[in-house]
Amino acid sequence: MYNRIRDLREDHDLTQTQIAKMLGMSQTGYSKYETGENDIPTQILIKLADFYHTSVDYLLGRTNEK
Repeated sequence: MYNRIRDLREDHDLTQTQIAKMLGMSQTGYSKYETGENDIPTQILIKLADFYHTSVDYLLGRTNEK
């Protein structure tokens, strides 16, 4: 899951700071999601899925179909 959110961010040429700002959080907090240090809350997963136009299942690694 953590690799997918990093890969999506990089594929969109975005920085952690830009995504963190969109989510209303600090870059450090967002970074901990990408490294797997912190679990991603459901509301953040939904926001990321909506932002990247993909499913939460894709972000969680339950499917390979975006």
